[in-house]
Amino acid sequence: MPKKVKPAGNGKEESPVPCKQVKVEAAGGPSTLNFESPSGLFESLISPTNIETFFKEFWEQKPLLIQRDDPAVAAYYQSLFRLTDLKSLCSQGIYYGRDVNVCRCVHGKKKVLNKDGKAHFLQLRKDFDQKRATIQFHQPQRFKDELWRIQEKLECYFGSLVGSNVYITPGGSQGLPPHYDDVEVFILQLEGEKHWRLYKPTVALAREYSVEAEARIGSPTHEFTLKPGDLLYFPRGTIHQADTPSGLAHSTHVTISTYQNNSWGDFLLDTISGLVFDTAKEDITLRTGIPRQLLMQVETTTVATRLSGFLRTLADRLESTKELLSSDMKKDFVMHRLPPYYTGDGTELSIPGGKLPRLDSIVSLQFKDHIILTVGPDQDQSDEAQEKMVYIYHSLKNRREIHMMGNEEEIESHGLRFPFSHVDALKQIWNSSAISVKDLKLTTDEEKESLVLSLWTECLIQVI
Repeated sequence: MPKKVKPAGNGKEESPVPCKQVKVEAAGGPSTLNFESPSGLFESLISPTNIETFFKEFWEQKPLLIQRDDPAVAAYYQSLFRLTDLKSLCSQGIYYGRDVNVCRCVHGKKKVLNKDGKAHFLQLRKDFDQKRATIQFHQPQRFKDELWRIQEKLECYFGSLVGSNVYITPGGSQGLPPHYDDVEVFILQLEGEKHWRLYKPTVALAREYSVEAEARIGSPTHEFTLKPGDLLYFPRGTIHQADTPSGLAHSTHVTISTYQNNSWGDFLLDTISGLVFDTAKEDITLRTGIPRQLLMQVETTTVATRLSGFLRTLADRLESTKELLSSDMKKDFVMHRLPPYYTGDGTELSIPGGKLPRLDSIVSLQFKDHIILTVGPDQDQSDEAQEKMVYIYHSLKNRREIHMMGNEEEIESHGLRFPFSHVDALKQIWNSSAISVKDLKLTTDEEKESLVLSLWTECLIQVI
């Protein structure tokens, strides 16, 4: 299939976006995506680009534009979210600021037109029609089942939270000024057409959101119009702006985003505290006190030399360690992600079913993509007496309606903890498609039965 290359907006042909004409066959119903596995879903989303090519040539590097002239794909994308969906969503109780923003880009600046309290459809429609305002709907996967289905699979695939926002913009209008984001972005065009301009990043792989002045960003490197069924990817830090062309009723697109605070730097910060804690147990130099009045000093050159020596000690230990102590990233991910997508009442996620596991049972892990195993200090003991524990966290009981909404006080972790002596047995279960309970690497039969019963009670294993 031939590639069509878009010339850069300034007339040069630097950083072209491969544009592929796609034929996607609808299979087993209205969806044109493959939900059989997380990797299958992602590959069908970026088809005909394959996964290997995407991560080698585009991920964190440059934009990818896929334009599809396929009625089946367009119809499926349109079903994900429509302007007319706002009426029924408003009847469920949505609020300005939390669920919906009304805004417009005026002279390069974002003007917010939100009212107070509950959003009513007639008022939203009035601002949309008369003020030519963009309606931004936050985290629609809380309400729209098919977006829940897509984003849940993408969270399994990336191992990172996946959020979304819908933008509905009337013809001849623009909602947001040029800006860049701190997330990897996938744009799905749902209704109408959207005119996009992309610019060279001023901060590559940015760690924060920022608005950029038109005078600073120069000419676009890419310029194109998305139609229903089209997909656009660009890395975090890519400066972008989009408007709905005049003469059209409106444009609707959904921005699906991931990989916020998911860098090597974040992972290093997450694991270094546990590494220091472990090393200090064995290395007395890390337990000696810092010099008197160190915290009061301005010059710290000599201290930097001392710290660099400690870092070399930590690096040596890191190369020989078997278990990294993750303090927050793993737990934060599993606590805040979507629960598995289901079509029934969800009882299979909370009430164990099937036979009770016994010593002579064969068991297998279920919902593996929604479970994490991590090692950490025992949080119920004092610092002096802390021992390593194995923690199993899962997202089976997470609440879809608060996904990505920052409701920290409403979120609790679900899972189990075991003595560190159980780590090998748990890894056996993790790494086997099926295993006999009696073959688990534990000292007594009672420990083996107790372990699998605990996992079964949380609906994490089944007897086969």
